[in-house]
Amino acid sequence: MAPSILFLGFLALSFSCALASDPSSLQDFCVADGDSNVIVNGLACKDPKNVQASHFSFSGLHLAGNTSNGVGSKVTAVNAVQIPGLNTLGISVARIDYAPYGINPPHTHPRASEILTVLEGSLEVGFVTSNPGNRLVTKVLQKGDVFVFPVNLVRFQRNVGKSNAVALAALSSQNPGAITIANAVFGTNPEIPDDILAKAFQLDKNVVNFLQSKF
Repeated sequence: MAPSILFLGFLALSFSCALASDPSSLQDFCVADGDSNVIVNGLACKDPKNVQASHFSFSGLHLAGNTSNGVGSKVTAVNAVQIPGLNTLGISVARIDYAPYGINPPHTHPRASEILTVLEGSLEVGFVTSNPGNRLVTKVLQKGDVFVFPVNLVRFQRNVGKSNAVALAALSSQNPGAITIANAVFGTNPEIPDDILAKAFQLDKNVVNFLQSKF
């Protein structure tokens, strides 16, 4: 009986760890030390005696982002870089501003699930399931609506209104990362060989070269 209980406990612990995002903290806090040369999985900690309230706060999220760019959106991230006290806590937020018909292009967050709340305007949002289905799950959201994006799946948002839109995203990592698909494929340094991209996307090499020049 005892070994079975022990095994089930171990299985439950393993399952919970497999579902976790960032590792749980083993102390009250670990305020990131931006001046440290120590390389760890995350950021090194400041001496707790030198920690101030300012290490746990950020001002400016009420300010609109500049959307005068090619995609018509601006992401204002608030992670462990902006709030050092977020280090090891496994959470972060971001404000996204959208010009009329602006988009947050298809992208992924490799280390975080995301929950997005529309604060102003109307957004069409969606994500794509993994191979082989590649099913698009999409919905138009209004002010006050909430949508969840599973970790690492390709997702997007588009302002479908004639006025500016604003959303607030919460993410399950202090450093969720972001991979914008177009930039990652056509804007690498050095470039992915054009014959590989031409075959992958079934495009002429001249089209591939044109796309690479855009990124």
